[in-house]
Amino acid sequence: MTNASNRSMPSSTVIPVLSYPDVRAAVAWLCRAFGFVERLRIGEHRSQLAFGDGSLVVTGGAVGTLDGGGHSVMLRVPDAQAHYQQALSAGAQVSGPPTDHPYGERQYSAIDLGGHFWTFSQTLADVDPADWGGVPAESR
Repeated sequence: MTNASNRSMPSSTVIPVLSYPDVRAAVAWLCRAFGFVERLRIGEHRSQLAFGDGSLVVTGGAVGTLDGGGHSVMLRVPDAQAHYQQALSAGAQVSGPPTDHPYGERQYSAIDLGGHFWTFSQTLADVDPADWGGVPAESR
């Protein structure tokens, strides 16, 4: 488990990523119906929601395979490169080596033996979401 924090990333270790055709409508409904709270809006294509100490990412379009489609799970890991090597050794189908992103995370994706899509994310820095275009809920 990782102890690093990043304002651009939910603090949860396991983060489901659900795809909806209309992100704004899905966020509004999930908040109204299930009690989620929007914590970060990323354009019109993605939002991070919080529920207690848990979190969820709502995304538009397709996720869930290396070329898109379905849902996925994101896991926060302490060392993405070591985790990537472990996944390769176990025969996981991977997207490529971990990549550093402007929102302060190093990530790679893989598909497990059941065809499920996973993203593994290591926090590199605490990055203000405004630095890369994210809009925290308290800013709206």
